[in-house]
Amino acid sequence: MIHYQKFTLANGLRVIVHEDKNTPMVAFNVLYNVGARDEDADHTGFAHLFEHLMFGGSENIPVYDAPLQMAGGENNAYTTNDITNYYIQLPAENIETAFWLESDRMKGLAFSPKSLEVQRKVVCEEFKEHYINKPYGDAWKHLRKLAYQQHPYQWMTIGKELKHIEDATLEDVKSFFYKHYRPQEAVLCIAGNISVEKVKALAEEWFGDIPMGTPYNRNLPKEPVQTEPHYETVEADVPLDALYKAWHIQGRLHPDYYAADLITEIMGNGLASRLHQRLVKEQKLFSHIHCYHTGSLDPGLLVIEGKLVIGCSLEDADAAIEKELEALMTDGVSDIELEKAKNKIESMIVFEDMNLLSRANNLAFYELLGDAALMNTEWERYNAVTAAQLTAVAKDVFKKENSSTLFYKKSGKVAVAIEDDE
Repeated sequence: MIHYQKFTLANGLRVIVHEDKNTPMVAFNVLYNVGARDEDADHTGFAHLFEHLMFGGSENIPVYDAPLQMAGGENNAYTTNDITNYYIQLPAENIETAFWLESDRMKGLAFSPKSLEVQRKVVCEEFKEHYINKPYGDAWKHLRKLAYQQHPYQWMTIGKELKHIEDATLEDVKSFFYKHYRPQEAVLCIAGNISVEKVKALAEEWFGDIPMGTPYNRNLPKEPVQTEPHYETVEADVPLDALYKAWHIQGRLHPDYYAADLITEIMGNGLASRLHQRLVKEQKLFSHIHCYHTGSLDPGLLVIEGKLVIGCSLEDADAAIEKELEALMTDGVSDIELEKAKNKIESMIVFEDMNLLSRANNLAFYELLGDAALMNTEWERYNAVTAAQLTAVAKDVFKKENSSTLFYKKSGKVAVAIEDDE
């Protein structure tokens, strides 16, 4: 059980405090309710661009990292299709440095042409390195577009195309910031050796005067139910043929989400998983294969991807996967399989709860989902999944008309490295 208290400032900033007197440190986590799904289809990549711009200086603090390092702190950030998260860890006695830094950049960034140009170049180089020049780097660009016809999950977090970042103007950037980076769109969680009373005083002092701004009403297009299977074949200079298959699953708060997560554990997470045992170890069709899901807040994707061994055709590999899925839907899972999958999930939750930063991050995330209290009942929802429910979800998810299949074929040339995933 993770204990916490929470309160909300007049400007809408939600604040969560988790006291832990067993550490000299404090984790300071600011979660913004904005991700790639909130971008305009013609101006994508902005959420990820802001992950970089937020470190480019604010109105009163030209250099973010220097004062934090002097205070003995470290920081980082990440962006997904749903959220953008910034976090700091530093000694408890220097906690006010974190309040100073984060409140100043929530008030307003420097928004200089120089800062934009510097971060634009960084993001463009990242786009080229990981999504254009890297083997299989554009696989998720194709797969998302194949699976999603309406919802903005159809583009990657880094953006739909490089040109959107190259053409971003200072006015575009300012508009995005003042629309999404406002107090009422953020959750601040502070975990560690600090009292609730001190956090209340510091939060009011540093964040209380930041204007609320205009509330953002998210109204995203809903993805229609897929009624026929989607297929696409691409060729690229890669070492091996690869196969990517995706199926739509329920969103993060739906009860079926937990069954889908357990399915990925059983089917393709680790050397003992069904797909690895059958298709890698026994039949030797794949050099490696994985099954996972996107964890999206809105209805996401369950994905199976693998690199084929030389000599195996994409059609044979696809048929082999379908056969394993048919066995899952027909025969279900054993009690032992389900128990092992649940044990892995429980161990992961317990391990995460041991880490101070993870606790701060997760409390903020569950508050964004609806209530930080969800963090303490997450395991119960996994544990409530029965073998019968898992089979029912598998039958619903793995319907042929719900699938999107990407055949990623190697061309004549051979690339020099193999890297996985989005």
